[in-house]
Amino acid sequence: MSKKGKKKETEKGHSDEQEGLEERLDGRTYKAALFDLQAELVKLQEWLVATGERVIVVFEGRDAAGKGGVIKRITERVSPRIFRVVALPAPTERERSQLYLQRYIANFPAAGEIALFDRSWYNRAGVERVMNLCTEEQYHQFLQTCPQFEKSLVDEGFRLFKYWFDIVDEEQERRMQARITDPRKIWKLSPMDLKSRRRWFDYSRARDDMFAATDTSFAPWHIVMADDKRRARLNCIAHLLNHIPYEKVPREKVHLPEPDSKGAFDDRATLASRRIVPNRF
Repeated sequence: MSKKGKKKETEKGHSDEQEGLEERLDGRTYKAALFDLQAELVKLQEWLVATGERVIVVFEGRDAAGKGGVIKRITERVSPRIFRVVALPAPTERERSQLYLQRYIANFPAAGEIALFDRSWYNRAGVERVMNLCTEEQYHQFLQTCPQFEKSLVDEGFRLFKYWFDIVDEEQERRMQARITDPRKIWKLSPMDLKSRRRWFDYSRARDDMFAATDTSFAPWHIVMADDKRRARLNCIAHLLNHIPYEKVPREKVHLPEPDSKGAFDDRATLASRRIVPNRF
C-alpha cells in the first residue's frame, strides 16, 4: 500500500497518519484478516486443550498504545476458560508484603490454558520506577532476577511471549484527547495516565533499560509499532500464531439434532404472564 504524499489534517490539527507511517488499514481489509486470524485462534484453543500446553503472553507498552484492544480481539471468539485475561489491580497491603512475583505466579496458566497479562510483573521496570513506587534497590533487584525467573518458566515448559506496544508522542496525545471527549472511553483515562503523559522521556529511558536487562534469547521482547491500531492488532495476533506450533485437532462432524417432539407444547405461551423486557428498539 503506497504512502500518501500529503497528510490530511483533522479538525484538531493532528495528521491522519504519522511521519513515515503507511496509510491506515481500511476497515474491510481489517475485518477480513481479523476473521481469518480469529478462526486460527479457535484452532489454537482446541490444540491447547488437546496437548495440555501452557502459554503466557505479556502485553506491555505506552499508555493508550492499544494493549487492551488486541487482547479484546484475541479473546472475543474463544473461551474465557481457556484464554484467561489477567489485569491485576494495585496490590493490597497484604500483597505488598509478599514476594513481588507471588501474585503474578498465582495467575499462571494450568494445562490447556493461555494467560494474557494486561500489564505484568514488568510494572516494576516501568510505572513503579518512573513514579517512584519502588526503591532503587527493589528496581535493580528485579532487573537482575527477572531473566532468571523467566528462564525457569521456559525450562519448566511454559511458552512465554512478551510484546511491547509503542506509539509516537503525537498519537498518544490524540488518543488521550479522545478519551477525554468520548463518554465511552473516559474510564480508560486514570490519574496515573495523566502523570505519565508528562513523563514521556522518563518512560522511554525506563523502556530502554528494561530491554537491555530482560531481552533474552529464551524470552525476547517483540516490539509492535502501534500508531495504526488495526495493523498492530493483526500483526501481533499473526506473530503469536506463527510462533506456536499448533495443529488442527481432528473432530467429529457436527450434526444438529431436532427437538424431541414427545411432550411438545407451546412453550413460548407460558412466558406471556412473566415480566417481559419492553421493546424500546
